[in-house]
Amino acid sequence: MSPSRRFITALPLSAAVLGLVLALTPGESPAKSKRKEVAGSVCEAQELKARKAEDSHLEIEIPPEFDSPWPTLEACRSYVAAEDPDAPGPMQPIPFSHKHHAGLYEIDCQYCHSGTDRSQAAGMPSVELCMGCHNVFPPSYDSEFEGIRDLKQYWADQEPIPWVQIHRVPEHVQFRHNRHVQAGVECQRCHGPVEEMDKVYMTDDTIWWPWGLPSAKLEMGWCVDCHRENEASQDCVTCHY
Repeated sequence: MSPSRRFITALPLSAAVLGLVLALTPGESPAKSKRKEVAGSVCEAQELKARKAEDSHLEIEIPPEFDSPWPTLEACRSYVAAEDPDAPGPMQPIPFSHKHHAGLYEIDCQYCHSGTDRSQAAGMPSVELCMGCHNVFPPSYDSEFEGIRDLKQYWADQEPIPWVQIHRVPEHVQFRHNRHVQAGVECQRCHGPVEEMDKVYMTDDTIWWPWGLPSAKLEMGWCVDCHRENEASQDCVTCHY
């Protein structure tokens, strides 16, 4: 028999021997070598449950103290996104997610910013209004979210929350929220799609005049362009009085 034919004949035998050696070699299978992941908080438990739903082979352990439906997975993720320092917009004293409240739960803008259809100023929700909901939430929210603990501290101290203002016009401009709301102008026209934002910021909306000059959101040209588009008054005293 030629050397090449002997080599080809020996291949199956060599493969069988190699397989036997590997089978007898001590060691754990990949499935058994996986480390069990243990939740250290309710939010970690929610994330592990979500991963378990996608991967049935994942081994997880949820301690009884963290096996709670509240806060929800969505609330946990929204809170993290709302306190992201790298996301557009300023950091707020409490990481409040509009996406979670106005988006997921469809809370109407005027429930929190009440009187916007009657008052010149939109105003900010009172701490009492926030506590109207969060005072009845389970204690797990307090342990998971520092922002909820801060909210309750503001309430205990009877102090307003020092929110950082994002949308502001110059002092010599009189912008009346009630007239715009009553005219059917949606909040998103000026504030952007806040129901999609975990962290509110000034969205970019620059218009270009025919002579090539830009006008960014809340600048005079941007407002005048909107008035022209909606056939509203362009008289100077409409805004400057």
